[in-house]
Amino acid sequence: MKGLKKKRRVQVIVLAVLALALSTALIGYGMRDGINFFRSPSQVVQDPPREGEVFRIGGLVEAGTLMRGQGETVSFAVTDGGATIPVRFTGVLPDLFAENQGMIGTGVMEGDTFVAREILAKHDESYMPREVVEALKEQGVYQDPNG
Repeated sequence: MKGLKKKRRVQVIVLAVLALALSTALIGYGMRDGINFFRSPSQVVQDPPREGEVFRIGGLVEAGTLMRGQGETVSFAVTDGGATIPVRFTGVLPDLFAENQGMIGTGVMEGDTFVAREILAKHDESYMPREVVEALKEQGVYQDPNG
């Protein structure tokens, strides 16, 4: 009787380990395209992403660079005070998107231009994405809007 209990216990443990391994593999497979790393413009210049790598870039929309093209195509530059990256986006920009305001874009680099497939902008007067604040502080150009 003891041998049967021990055998069952081992089978349950092996089955649990296999289920855990399978669930971990499925989670990893499901997230393979969903993980996008954030980079500031300075980080993109210092360590360019590999071709086709999807990542997020954030900073301030540089004043005087916002240009509307044909249809829904918009181009502008994003900066963190240390480097500036040109951005091209086709689509509808968020209502609060403006020059000298924080933004985060998801997309890929094509040559020297970041081609965004999604643009996020601040959602109120004082909010700025944490990643953008950290990148601006790193460059020494962050000014707290609250004083």
